[in-house]
Amino acid sequence: MNSYLKEIADVCGIDRNITFYLARHTFATTITLSNNVPIESVSKMLGHKDLRTT
Repeated sequence: MNSYLKEIADVCGIDRNITFYLARHTFATTITLSNNVPIESVSKMLGHKDLRTT
């Protein structure tokens, strides 16, 4: 997964080290929470059993 993300980053001209963890974090913060998706829904999408994990 990380190698695919690195290829995509190269094509897009992104110099930052992109990892699966970073992609999950970006999805959770930038895409969902900043678009007013409830934290409970984000927690379920990420597969967290406890809301405190999110």
